Amino acid sequence: MSLSLSVALLSGLGTKVSLSPRSTVDELRREAQTALGCYLSHLIDDSGECLPGGIELEAAGLADGDTVSAIVRHTQLASTHTAFALLRCDGTVVTWGSAYQGGDSVAFQSKLKDVSKIYSSDYAFAAVRSDGSVVTWGNAGAGGDSSSVQEMLKNVRQIQASSHAFAAVLADGSVVTWGNSRCGGDSSAVQGQLVQVQHIWASKQAFAALAGGGSLVTWGSAAAGGDSEAVRVQLAQGVRQMAASELAFGAVLSDGSVVTWGDGDYGGDSSAVHDQLQSVRALRASQGAFAALRSDGSVVTWGKESYGANSSAVQEQLKDVLEVQASEAAFAAILSNGSVVTWGNKHAGGNCSPVQQQLEETQEICASLGAFAARRSDGTVVSWGDALFGGDSSAVQASLKDVRWLYSSGHAFAAVLGDGSVVTWGNAAYGGDSGAVSAALRGGA
Repeated sequence: MSLSLSVALLSGLGTKVSLSPRSTVDELRREAQTALGCYLSHLIDDSGECLPGGIELEAAGLADGDTVSAIVRHTQLASTHTAFALLRCDGTVVTWGSAYQGGDSVAFQSKLKDVSKIYSSDYAFAAVRSDGSVVTWGNAGAGGDSSSVQEMLKNVRQIQASSHAFAAVLADGSVVTWGNSRCGGDSSAVQGQLVQVQHIWASKQAFAALAGGGSLVTWGSAAAGGDSEAVRVQLAQGVRQMAASELAFGAVLSDGSVVTWGDGDYGGDSSAVHDQLQSVRALRASQGAFAALRSDGSVVTWGKESYGANSSAVQEQLKDVLEVQASEAAFAAILSNGSVVTWGNKHAGGNCSPVQQQLEETQEICASLGAFAARRSDGTVVSWGDALFGGDSSAVQASLKDVRWLYSSGHAFAAVLGDGSVVTWGNAAYGGDSGAVSAALRGGA
């Protein structure tokens, strides 16, 4: 007996597919993909859950006559500190930049097919394929070698990365980790607590997982936030959102207050601004400081001053803030009128005065380690900060038109244009020069 299933796009287009109950979700996706004439990344059930590609239709709870939603696959860019990986619409991957940190994927190209999502640590990449399997490459010690856990990496739902390790959440809510054990690559001490995991966050050397019942489980370097015992009671109130500096975590609780832990100098101690941390709707972090965006559009900062913790010089301007982004040591805020306010280390983009007049109608800000790039409503881009980190885009300015998305590595930027092509700038050796793969990046990415 076969199952007749409907697969629908958000646009309203759809198709019907008949398959055996023993067929996999991935086979259903491929059949629908062919019928609809577009690449699909995921199928979603009626509860809004993403269906793992590797499980059978019957095991996924699908019955004859059911309808599932389909997500169209779009171009995606991921980056390590010195390399980029472009996921093309057809599920293949193009890489460039430092070979040592993932810029060379030639040896893995036969496996890098039907990829649905790419993740990255500071020095390696992990690609999740539509069947839920994982392909890794780059620096082996930073998670580029997943051979020790490869058999466990099935039906992967999402991945998070610290600087040198990865943590994958499987469809059953369990977690698999690999990479440098000092950076969270070994979760054996808390494995029994990692059940029904919904989401994972990471600092440079530790992980924090929101598990079943709303509990937060941490592991990795205790000094970098891997030990949250001191704030366990506060965290039990419910975590809504988190951010991490290099060595500390900050969590927005369900009541809008904030709890921090880890290295106090890097933002793990927020006691000096505790009373101001109310009605917080978002947290952002540089390598050593935090910025809390409150519901009234104001911003509260703390942590290491040399990393942007001191925003006193611009506090009067930080009103009606819509979004905040951070480089390694500076912050940039988009105001409701489309203008931009910056603070922190001027060598990391903390001073935007040379381009202030151009920062109007800003829609999006992206940050490398030492620079910022802003996309304006007309599709043009303004950049500032250290030129070696992408702060100077003058060489490609004429090409930066109809920009739809901005991405960054640690030392460079990449802009995806409306026609699907990609423009890069910044440190040439670390992803700023994509000339070697220009043909693959030209249109229809």
